[in-house]
Amino acid sequence: MSDTTYVIGHKNPDTDSVVSAAAYAHLKRELGFGCCVAARAGKMSPQAEYVFERFGVPFPAFIPDLVPKVEYYMGGSAIVVDRGTPLWDALATMNQSGQKALPIVDEAGRYRAMLHYSSFAQNILKKINPHKKAVIPTSVGRLEATIKAQKVCAFAPDEMFKARVLVAALETDSFKRHLDAEAVDSVIIIVGDRADVQRYAIESKVRAMIVTNGSLLSRELKELAEANGVSVLVSPYDTSSTSLLVIYSTPVETMGDDTIRPVRTHETLRRAREAIAESPSRSVPVLDDDGRVVGLFDEGDLIREPNVSLILVDHNELGQAVDGADNYRILEVIDHHRLGAFSTRYPITFINRVVGSTSTIVASMYRDAKVPIPKPMASLLLAGILSDTLILKSATATDVDREAAEYLSNIADLDVEAFGRDIMSSASLVAKKPVAEIVRLDMKEYSAADRSFTVSQVEVHSPDEILERADEVASELAALRASGDHYFSALMVTDITELSSVLFVEGERDFVSMLRFPRLNETTFELKDVLSRKKQLVPLLIELTEKALGD
Repeated sequence: MSDTTYVIGHKNPDTDSVVSAAAYAHLKRELGFGCCVAARAGKMSPQAEYVFERFGVPFPAFIPDLVPKVEYYMGGSAIVVDRGTPLWDALATMNQSGQKALPIVDEAGRYRAMLHYSSFAQNILKKINPHKKAVIPTSVGRLEATIKAQKVCAFAPDEMFKARVLVAALETDSFKRHLDAEAVDSVIIIVGDRADVQRYAIESKVRAMIVTNGSLLSRELKELAEANGVSVLVSPYDTSSTSLLVIYSTPVETMGDDTIRPVRTHETLRRAREAIAESPSRSVPVLDDDGRVVGLFDEGDLIREPNVSLILVDHNELGQAVDGADNYRILEVIDHHRLGAFSTRYPITFINRVVGSTSTIVASMYRDAKVPIPKPMASLLLAGILSDTLILKSATATDVDREAAEYLSNIADLDVEAFGRDIMSSASLVAKKPVAEIVRLDMKEYSAADRSFTVSQVEVHSPDEILERADEVASELAALRASGDHYFSALMVTDITELSSVLFVEGERDFVSMLRFPRLNETTFELKDVLSRKKQLVPLLIELTEKALGD
């Protein structure tokens, strides 16, 4: 499969994360990187959905995880063969392609079986066993194609039948007795230039007669064959070669191995490794959701470099990245947060600037690359800046953000204040969501003193509706904390009207008691004039965690 680079934000993405991914992927494509795809690692927030739908931009692709899967390590597409193809042609195809095995498919391209040398050897022995009468499933048309025969006359060329092959090597009377003992409607006679045997076979109305060594059939016998409905083919080969090719005219499906378990594109490498170990050819077909063959997976694919690479935007910590990101090559990081524990095996482009939004950085990269920003992309980037800086009122907002917002607003033909109010008004939908979803919106995981903790943030016009469900919030935060074995889990509800926040915390009692914010109840606090999780809240929580665990 072709290589793909996903431009992707953090788990539980906010508006800045998804719009910066969409805009940066567009910039990379404009610069000639056609394989770049915007992606997201979680559900879109109502605010993000609003801005994408308003400006007609498709949502970034949803990538729930990047656990190593077959589709990320598979090479090119496999050569397949139709189940009715003569065995001789299928073997030639397998030899020319260099594939260890050949998937056999039906007319719709769906997988049926696998041709590999082990299955071929086992099945061909059944056809040429000298102790048993060989029965060869074939048709006149397949015989003609496999032997490269000259057709004299052919009846029902596509009709399959179970053929018994007789070689006219006996003395004439012995041959006649031998033929008389057979069910002639399924007999194929292989004969040289013996006219008496040819006549008797035609008069007996055998299914087909193959004349070897390119010998011509007399006009009289041709007319007799046509009258008796006997198909006649002239082989350019001698009798022994023709006899062998007749066996190879059987449909490839009769020689296939239908016990090999295929794998689906979305299955894990672990599942593929098990299937390969069970396969005699050490390869298995890869199927799409409709059962069609899209590739062949073998032992070499298990150790190949994946065909996926990543560009991370709006985060630089693997703990916040899509699950499984550490299995792939990270090409770039574009971010505006603090530096976390992060290392790569290769040099990468790492851009981290002290601004209020990743969208600000992406906008500047368009300008540096002298690439025009399309109006929809300019609108998205402006939304990213305004959402992450609370319409430029957050403590994280810088003059660079303000200048970028003004620049983008001119391209998008949008008023900064009016547009900011529009996108913030979509935040009112958050309070109506189930509490289980609210506490996981824009959730980020941090670490301090070898322990992890989570802080989610949502923006609302008024926190009252969420405060009314404080017990539910506490219960969901406790469940979230337990599921991840976190030191504590918190939800920051930011009031975009009053420019303040409310903090819900579920954690160790000793830690919660260290918080000196005004209390609304035992685990809920008022954060007056606190708008920025990154700059105003998280640094304090890290300091308190280190103090609590260090004592």
